[in-house]
Amino acid sequence: MPVDVLLGLQWGDEGKGKIVDVIAPRYDVVARFQGGPNAGHTLEFNGKRVVLHTIPSGIFRDGVINIVGNGVVIDPVTLKKEIEYIESQGVDIRKRLFISRKAHLILPTHRMLDAASEALKGKSKIGSTLRGIGPAYMDKTGRNGLRAGDIESKDFISRYKALTEKHSELLTFMKYQSPNSESERDFFEGVELLRSFKLVDSEVVLNNYLNSRKKILAEGAQGSLLDIDFGSYPYVTSSSTITAGACTGLGIPPTSIRNVIGIFKAYCTRVGSGPFPSELNDETGERIRRQGNEFGSTTGRPRRCGWVDIPALRYACMINGVTHLAMMKSDVLCGFEQVGACVNYFYEGEKTGIMPFDIVHREVRPDFRMLRGWKEISFAGNFNSDFADYISFLEKEIGVKISFISTGPGREEIVVKEEMAV
Repeated sequence: MPVDVLLGLQWGDEGKGKIVDVIAPRYDVVARFQGGPNAGHTLEFNGKRVVLHTIPSGIFRDGVINIVGNGVVIDPVTLKKEIEYIESQGVDIRKRLFISRKAHLILPTHRMLDAASEALKGKSKIGSTLRGIGPAYMDKTGRNGLRAGDIESKDFISRYKALTEKHSELLTFMKYQSPNSESERDFFEGVELLRSFKLVDSEVVLNNYLNSRKKILAEGAQGSLLDIDFGSYPYVTSSSTITAGACTGLGIPPTSIRNVIGIFKAYCTRVGSGPFPSELNDETGERIRRQGNEFGSTTGRPRRCGWVDIPALRYACMINGVTHLAMMKSDVLCGFEQVGACVNYFYEGEKTGIMPFDIVHREVRPDFRMLRGWKEISFAGNFNSDFADYISFLEKEIGVKISFISTGPGREEIVVKEEMAV
Protein backbone atom coordinates (compact mmCIF):
# COMPACT_ATOMS: atom_id res chain seq x y z
CA MET A 1 0.00 0.00 0.00
CA PRO A 2 1.49 3.40 -0.97
CA VAL A 3 2.43 6.20 1.44
CA ASP A 4 0.74 9.61 1.38
CA VAL A 5 2.82 12.63 2.41
CA LEU A 6 1.44 15.75 4.08
CA LEU A 7 3.62 18.84 4.38
CA GLY A 8 3.64 22.64 4.47
CA LEU A 9 4.21 24.77 1.37
CA GLN A 10 5.06 28.10 3.00
CA TRP A 11 7.28 29.10 5.96
CA GLY A 12 5.56 26.75 8.41
CA ASP A 13 2.51 27.35 10.62
CA GLU A 14 0.19 26.42 7.74
CA GLY A 15 -2.16 24.23 9.79
CA LYS A 16 -0.74 20.78 9.08
CA GLY A 17 -1.79 19.36 12.45
CA LYS A 18 -5.48 19.98 11.82
CA ILE A 19 -5.47 18.25 8.43
CA VAL A 20 -3.55 15.27 9.82
CA ASP A 21 -6.07 15.01 12.66
CA VAL A 22 -9.00 15.22 10.21
CA ILE A 23 -7.76 12.58 7.75
CA ALA A 24 -5.92 10.31 10.23
CA PRO A 25 -8.92 7.91 10.56
CA ARG A 26 -8.34 6.97 6.89
CA TYR A 27 -4.90 5.61 7.79
CA ASP A 28 -3.43 2.86 9.93
CA VAL A 29 -0.19 4.74 10.68
CA VAL A 30 0.86 8.40 11.00
CA ALA A 31 4.65 8.90 10.95
CA ARG A 32 6.49 12.18 11.59
CA PHE A 33 9.56 12.33 9.33
CA GLN A 34 11.66 15.39 10.33
CA GLY A 35 12.03 18.46 12.51
CA GLY A 36 12.03 18.85 16.26
CA PRO A 37 10.13 20.47 19.11
CA ASN A 38 10.09 23.84 17.34
CA ALA A 39 7.06 22.47 15.49
CA GLY A 40 3.67 23.42 16.89
CA HIS A 41 0.90 21.37 15.30
CA THR A 42 -2.39 22.65 16.72
CA LEU A 43 -5.52 20.50 17.02
CA GLU A 44 -8.93 21.72 18.21
CA PHE A 45 -11.69 19.27 19.11
CA ASN A 46 -14.25 18.67 21.85
CA GLY A 47 -13.69 22.20 23.13
CA LYS A 48 -9.96 21.58 23.60
CA ARG A 49 -6.93 23.14 21.95
CA VAL A 50 -3.85 20.91 21.86
CA VAL A 51 -0.40 21.79 20.51
CA LEU A 52 1.88 18.89 19.55
CA HIS A 53 5.62 19.43 19.18
CA THR A 54 7.15 15.99 18.53
CA ILE A 55 4.35 13.42 18.62
CA PRO A 56 2.47 12.88 15.32
CA SER A 57 -0.94 14.51 14.98
CA GLY A 58 -2.83 11.22 14.72
CA ILE A 59 -2.28 10.46 18.41
CA PHE A 60 -5.86 11.30 19.45
CA ARG A 61 -7.41 8.92 16.90
CA ASP A 62 -8.33 5.43 18.11
CA GLY A 63 -6.68 2.57 16.26
CA VAL A 64 -3.98 4.73 14.62
CA ILE A 65 -0.31 3.90 15.24
CA ASN A 66 1.94 6.96 15.54
CA ILE A 67 5.66 6.78 14.78
CA VAL A 68 8.40 9.34 15.47
CA GLY A 69 10.78 8.66 12.59
CA ASN A 70 14.55 8.62 12.37
CA GLY A 71 14.63 12.08 10.74
CA VAL A 72 13.22 13.75 13.87
CA VAL A 73 15.37 15.23 16.65
CA ILE A 74 13.89 14.61 20.11
CA ASP A 75 14.18 16.74 23.22
CA PRO A 76 13.39 14.30 26.08
CA VAL A 77 12.31 17.22 28.31
CA THR A 78 9.73 18.50 25.83
CA LEU A 79 8.62 14.98 24.94
CA LYS A 80 8.03 14.13 28.60
CA LYS A 81 5.74 17.14 29.05
CA GLU A 82 3.88 16.25 25.87
CA ILE A 83 3.40 12.62 26.89
CA GLU A 84 2.18 13.57 30.36
CA TYR A 85 -0.37 15.98 28.92
CA ILE A 86 -1.71 13.45 26.40
CA GLU A 87 -1.99 10.81 29.12
CA SER A 88 -3.91 13.32 31.27
CA GLN A 89 -6.50 13.44 28.49
CA GLY A 90 -7.21 9.73 28.92
CA VAL A 91 -5.21 8.55 25.89
CA ASP A 92 -3.36 5.22 26.24
CA ILE A 93 -0.34 6.65 24.45
CA ARG A 94 1.92 3.65 25.05
CA LYS A 95 -0.19 1.52 22.74
CA ARG A 96 -0.23 4.17 20.02
CA LEU A 97 3.30 5.62 19.98
CA PHE A 98 6.51 4.06 18.63
CA ILE A 99 9.84 5.94 18.55
CA SER A 100 12.69 5.31 16.14
CA ARG A 101 15.95 4.21 17.70
CA LYS A 102 17.72 6.24 15.01
CA ALA A 103 16.10 9.56 15.97
CA HIS A 104 18.74 11.89 17.42
CA LEU A 105 18.53 13.44 20.88
CA ILE A 106 18.67 17.12 21.79
CA LEU A 107 20.90 17.63 24.84
CA PRO A 108 20.76 20.59 27.25
CA THR A 109 24.07 21.77 25.79
CA HIS A 110 22.51 21.83 22.31
CA ARG A 111 20.09 24.49 23.50
CA MET A 112 23.00 26.46 24.96
CA LEU A 113 24.91 26.22 21.67
CA ASP A 114 21.83 27.41 19.80
CA ALA A 115 21.50 30.49 22.01
CA ALA A 116 25.24 31.21 21.85
CA SER A 117 25.28 30.96 18.06
CA GLU A 118 22.34 33.36 17.69
CA ALA A 119 23.93 35.82 20.12
CA LEU A 120 27.17 35.86 18.12
CA LYS A 121 25.28 36.57 14.87
CA GLY A 122 23.86 39.80 16.28
CA LYS A 123 21.72 41.56 13.68
CA SER A 124 22.33 38.69 11.23
CA LYS A 125 20.61 36.12 13.46
CA ILE A 126 18.31 33.70 11.63
CA GLY A 127 15.50 33.78 14.20
CA SER A 128 16.09 30.37 15.75
CA THR A 129 13.54 29.12 18.27
CA LEU A 130 16.53 28.29 20.52
CA ARG A 131 15.35 24.69 21.01
CA GLY A 132 18.76 23.21 20.19
CA ILE A 133 17.56 21.76 16.90
CA GLY A 134 20.26 23.19 14.64
CA PRO A 135 23.16 22.06 16.87
CA ALA A 136 21.57 18.60 17.24
CA TYR A 137 21.41 18.21 13.45
CA MET A 138 24.98 19.51 13.21
CA ASP A 139 26.11 16.75 15.57
CA LYS A 140 24.13 14.26 13.50
CA THR A 141 25.85 15.21 10.23
CA GLY A 142 29.16 15.63 12.07
CA ARG A 143 28.81 12.03 13.32
CA ASN A 144 28.95 13.05 16.97
CA GLY A 145 25.29 12.74 17.94
CA LEU A 146 23.46 10.52 20.40
CA ARG A 147 20.37 8.64 19.24
CA ALA A 148 17.29 7.40 21.05
CA GLY A 149 18.55 3.82 20.74
CA ASP A 150 21.74 4.79 22.57
CA ILE A 151 19.81 5.11 25.83
CA GLU A 152 19.53 1.30 25.77
CA SER A 153 23.33 1.01 25.92
CA LYS A 154 25.24 0.46 29.18
CA ASP A 155 27.75 3.17 28.29
CA PHE A 156 25.14 5.87 27.52
CA ILE A 157 26.21 8.08 30.45
CA SER A 158 29.88 8.06 29.45
CA ARG A 159 28.97 8.86 25.85
CA TYR A 160 26.71 11.66 27.05
CA LYS A 161 29.52 13.12 29.17
CA ALA A 162 32.02 12.91 26.31
CA LEU A 163 29.71 14.84 23.99
CA THR A 164 28.74 17.48 26.57
CA GLU A 165 32.41 18.06 27.36
CA LYS A 166 32.96 18.89 23.68
CA HIS A 167 30.00 21.22 23.84
CA SER A 168 31.31 22.87 27.02
CA GLU A 169 34.62 23.62 25.30
CA LEU A 170 32.73 25.29 22.46
CA LEU A 171 30.57 27.25 24.88
CA THR A 172 33.65 28.45 26.74
CA PHE A 173 35.17 29.62 23.46
CA MET A 174 31.87 31.37 22.63
CA LYS A 175 31.84 32.89 26.15
CA TYR A 176 28.51 31.32 27.02
CA GLN A 177 27.56 29.62 30.29
CA SER A 178 27.26 25.83 30.57
CA PRO A 179 23.96 24.13 31.50
CA ASN A 180 23.06 23.92 35.16
CA SER A 181 22.30 20.74 37.11
CA GLU A 182 18.55 21.43 36.93
CA SER A 183 18.50 21.24 33.11
CA GLU A 184 20.50 17.99 33.22
CA ARG A 185 18.13 16.54 35.82
CA ASP A 186 15.15 17.32 33.61
CA PHE A 187 16.95 15.75 30.65
CA PHE A 188 17.61 12.46 32.44
CA GLU A 189 14.06 12.32 33.77
CA GLY A 190 12.94 12.60 30.16
CA VAL A 191 15.36 9.85 29.15
CA GLU A 192 13.95 7.55 31.83
CA LEU A 193 10.43 8.08 30.49
CA LEU A 194 11.68 7.50 26.96
CA ARG A 195 13.13 4.15 28.06
CA SER A 196 9.64 3.02 29.09
CA PHE A 197 8.32 3.45 25.55
CA LYS A 198 8.63 1.13 22.59
CA LEU A 199 11.83 2.02 20.74
CA VAL A 200 11.81 0.43 17.30
CA ASP A 201 13.81 0.13 14.10
CA SER A 202 11.16 2.27 12.45
CA GLU A 203 12.39 1.78 8.89
CA VAL A 204 11.85 -1.97 9.29
CA VAL A 205 8.48 -1.50 10.97
CA LEU A 206 7.25 0.89 8.28
CA ASN A 207 8.37 -1.30 5.39
CA ASN A 208 6.71 -4.28 7.03
CA TYR A 209 3.52 -2.21 7.26
CA LEU A 210 3.88 -1.36 3.57
CA ASN A 211 4.27 -5.03 2.68
CA SER A 212 1.18 -5.90 4.72
CA ARG A 213 -0.78 -3.16 2.86
CA LYS A 214 -1.23 -0.81 5.81
CA LYS A 215 -2.17 2.78 4.96
CA ILE A 216 0.56 5.22 6.02
CA LEU A 217 0.53 9.01 6.27
CA ALA A 218 3.91 10.75 6.52
CA GLU A 219 3.66 14.04 8.44
CA GLY A 220 6.15 16.85 7.89
CA ALA A 221 7.01 19.82 10.10
CA GLN A 222 7.92 23.45 9.30
CA GLY A 223 7.41 24.34 5.59
CA SER A 224 8.95 23.84 2.17
CA LEU A 225 10.34 27.40 2.08
CA LEU A 226 12.38 26.50 5.17
CA ASP A 227 13.98 23.44 3.56
CA ILE A 228 17.74 23.26 4.07
CA ASP A 229 18.36 22.88 0.31
CA PHE A 230 15.46 24.67 -1.36
CA GLY A 231 14.35 27.25 1.21
CA SER A 232 15.39 30.89 1.67
CA TYR A 233 18.92 29.95 2.77
CA PRO A 234 20.42 30.70 5.28
CA TYR A 235 17.09 31.59 6.94
CA VAL A 236 15.98 27.97 6.94
CA THR A 237 15.62 25.01 9.26
CA SER A 238 18.20 22.22 9.55
CA SER A 239 16.30 19.35 7.92
CA SER A 240 14.67 18.37 4.64
CA THR A 241 11.08 19.55 4.88
CA ILE A 242 10.04 18.41 1.40
CA THR A 243 8.66 15.12 0.06
CA ALA A 244 12.15 13.70 -0.42
CA GLY A 245 12.67 14.13 3.33
CA ALA A 246 9.91 11.60 3.99
CA CYS A 247 12.08 8.92 2.34
CA THR A 248 15.24 9.72 4.29
CA GLY A 249 13.34 10.57 7.47
CA LEU A 250 11.41 7.30 7.57
CA GLY A 251 13.48 4.87 5.51
CA ILE A 252 10.81 4.28 2.87
CA PRO A 253 11.48 3.97 -0.87
CA PRO A 254 10.50 6.83 -3.24
CA THR A 255 8.41 4.37 -5.23
CA SER A 256 6.08 3.97 -2.24
CA ILE A 257 4.81 7.57 -2.36
CA ARG A 258 1.44 8.23 -3.97
CA ASN A 259 -0.46 11.35 -2.85
CA VAL A 260 1.36 14.51 -1.72
CA ILE A 261 -0.91 16.89 0.19
CA GLY A 262 0.41 20.44 0.32
CA ILE A 263 -0.92 22.73 3.05
CA PHE A 264 -1.04 26.52 2.71
CA LYS A 265 -2.82 29.46 4.28
CA ALA A 266 -5.17 31.69 2.28
CA TYR A 267 -2.57 34.35 3.09
CA CYS A 268 1.07 33.99 4.17
CA THR A 269 3.02 34.24 7.44
CA ARG A 270 6.57 33.94 8.63
CA VAL A 271 8.18 33.84 12.09
CA GLY A 272 11.62 35.28 12.74
CA SER A 273 14.12 36.71 10.28
CA GLY A 274 14.43 36.13 6.57
CA PRO A 275 12.96 37.34 3.27
CA PHE A 276 9.20 37.63 2.84
CA PRO A 277 8.36 39.25 -0.53
CA SER A 278 4.58 39.55 0.05
CA GLU A 279 4.83 40.89 3.62
CA LEU A 280 2.48 43.72 4.59
CA ASN A 281 4.03 46.14 7.07
CA ASP A 282 0.85 48.15 7.45
CA GLU A 283 -2.59 48.09 9.06
CA THR A 284 -3.72 45.32 6.69
CA GLY A 285 -0.89 43.08 7.85
CA GLU A 286 -1.72 43.89 11.46
CA ARG A 287 -5.39 43.12 10.83
CA ILE A 288 -4.52 39.70 9.40
CA ARG A 289 -2.33 39.01 12.44
CA ARG A 290 -5.09 40.05 14.81
CA GLN A 291 -7.94 38.19 13.10
CA GLY A 292 -5.80 35.10 12.50
CA ASN A 293 -4.31 35.10 16.01
CA GLU A 294 -0.94 34.84 14.32
CA PHE A 295 1.37 34.18 17.23
CA GLY A 296 3.69 31.17 17.36
CA SER A 297 2.07 28.14 19.02
CA THR A 298 5.50 27.07 20.29
CA THR A 299 7.29 30.41 20.87
CA GLY A 300 4.41 32.89 21.21
CA ARG A 301 6.25 35.25 18.87
CA PRO A 302 4.08 37.44 16.59
CA ARG A 303 4.13 36.20 13.02
CA ARG A 304 4.83 38.49 10.09
CA CYS A 305 1.82 38.56 7.76
CA GLY A 306 1.16 39.22 4.07
CA TRP A 307 -0.84 38.19 1.04
CA VAL A 308 -0.46 34.74 -0.47
CA ASP A 309 2.68 34.28 -2.60
CA ILE A 310 1.81 32.38 -5.78
CA PRO A 311 5.31 32.06 -7.35
CA ALA A 312 6.51 30.55 -4.05
CA LEU A 313 3.54 28.15 -3.96
CA ARG A 314 4.17 27.05 -7.55
CA TYR A 315 7.81 26.45 -6.65
CA ALA A 316 6.89 24.43 -3.55
CA CYS A 317 4.38 22.35 -5.52
CA MET A 318 7.03 21.64 -8.15
CA ILE A 319 9.77 20.38 -5.80
CA ASN A 320 7.28 18.33 -3.76
CA GLY A 321 5.22 16.83 -6.56
CA VAL A 322 2.02 18.06 -4.86
CA THR A 323 -1.12 16.24 -6.01
CA HIS A 324 -3.68 17.84 -3.64
CA LEU A 325 -3.86 21.22 -1.93
CA ALA A 326 -5.41 22.11 1.42
CA MET A 327 -6.16 25.80 2.02
CA MET A 328 -6.28 26.86 5.66
CA LYS A 329 -7.63 29.89 7.54
CA SER A 330 -9.90 31.09 4.75
CA ASP A 331 -12.21 32.47 7.44
CA VAL A 332 -9.52 34.90 8.66
CA LEU A 333 -9.95 36.99 5.50
CA CYS A 334 -13.72 37.35 5.96
CA GLY A 335 -14.68 41.03 5.98
CA PHE A 336 -11.82 42.30 3.81
CA GLU A 337 -13.16 44.39 0.91
CA GLN A 338 -10.25 43.18 -1.18
CA VAL A 339 -7.75 40.36 -0.80
CA GLY A 340 -4.42 40.32 -2.54
CA ALA A 341 -2.10 37.78 -4.11
CA CYS A 342 1.51 38.19 -5.20
CA VAL A 343 1.47 36.90 -8.80
CA ASN A 344 5.01 37.91 -9.85
CA TYR A 345 8.19 39.43 -8.46
CA PHE A 346 10.10 42.51 -9.59
CA TYR A 347 13.70 41.30 -9.44
CA GLU A 348 16.85 42.87 -10.89
CA GLY A 349 14.72 45.28 -12.96
CA GLU A 350 12.57 42.55 -14.49
CA LYS A 351 9.23 40.93 -13.77
CA THR A 352 9.40 37.19 -13.10
CA GLY A 353 7.04 34.46 -11.97
CA ILE A 354 9.93 32.22 -10.91
CA MET A 355 11.43 32.21 -7.44
CA PRO A 356 14.95 33.71 -7.80
CA PHE A 357 18.10 32.09 -6.40
CA ASP A 358 18.90 34.99 -4.08
CA ILE A 359 15.96 36.65 -2.34
CA VAL A 360 18.03 37.34 0.78
CA HIS A 361 20.63 39.86 -0.41
CA ARG A 362 18.83 41.32 -3.44
CA GLU A 363 15.64 43.35 -3.53
CA VAL A 364 12.51 41.40 -4.43
CA ARG A 365 9.29 43.38 -4.71
CA PRO A 366 5.83 41.84 -5.06
CA ASP A 367 3.50 42.33 -8.00
CA PHE A 368 0.12 42.21 -6.26
CA ARG A 369 -3.21 41.48 -7.87
CA MET A 370 -6.26 42.49 -5.88
CA LEU A 371 -9.49 40.50 -5.89
CA ARG A 372 -12.90 41.07 -4.33
CA GLY A 373 -13.12 39.91 -0.74
CA TRP A 374 -15.93 38.03 0.95
CA LYS A 375 -18.02 38.85 4.01
CA GLU A 376 -18.54 35.25 5.06
CA ILE A 377 -17.93 31.71 3.89
CA SER A 378 -21.16 29.86 3.23
CA PHE A 379 -21.29 26.38 1.75
CA ALA A 380 -24.37 24.60 0.47
CA GLY A 381 -22.91 22.37 -2.17
CA ASN A 382 -20.98 25.38 -3.50
CA PHE A 383 -19.20 28.34 -1.94
CA ASN A 384 -20.54 31.88 -2.20
CA SER A 385 -19.36 33.54 -5.40
CA ASP A 386 -16.54 35.86 -4.28
CA PHE A 387 -14.85 33.14 -2.25
CA ALA A 388 -15.40 30.61 -5.06
CA ASP A 389 -13.72 33.06 -7.46
CA TYR A 390 -10.70 33.27 -5.12
CA ILE A 391 -10.42 29.47 -5.07
CA SER A 392 -10.65 29.24 -8.87
CA PHE A 393 -8.05 31.99 -9.24
CA LEU A 394 -5.58 30.18 -6.98
CA GLU A 395 -6.13 26.81 -8.66
CA LYS A 396 -5.50 28.34 -12.10
CA GLU A 397 -2.39 30.22 -10.97
CA ILE A 398 -0.86 27.37 -8.96
CA GLY A 399 -1.87 24.58 -11.33
CA VAL A 400 -3.10 22.14 -8.64
CA LYS A 401 -6.66 21.57 -7.44
CA ILE A 402 -7.63 22.55 -3.89
CA SER A 403 -9.12 19.44 -2.27
CA PHE A 404 -9.55 20.59 1.35
CA ILE A 405 -10.71 23.99 2.59
CA SER A 406 -10.63 24.88 6.27
CA THR A 407 -13.37 27.30 7.32
CA GLY A 408 -12.50 27.52 11.03
CA PRO A 409 -10.21 26.08 13.72
CA GLY A 410 -12.38 23.11 14.76
CA ARG A 411 -11.95 19.52 13.58
CA GLU A 412 -15.40 19.63 11.93
CA GLU A 413 -14.84 23.00 10.18
CA ILE A 414 -13.53 21.63 6.91
CA VAL A 415 -14.96 21.21 3.43
CA VAL A 416 -13.71 18.36 1.25
CA LYS A 417 -13.98 19.88 -2.22
CA GLU A 418 -12.50 16.87 -4.00
CA GLU A 419 -12.12 13.44 -2.47
CA MET A 420 -8.66 11.88 -2.39
CA ALA A 421 -8.25 8.16 -2.99
CA VAL A 422 -6.56 6.46 -0.02
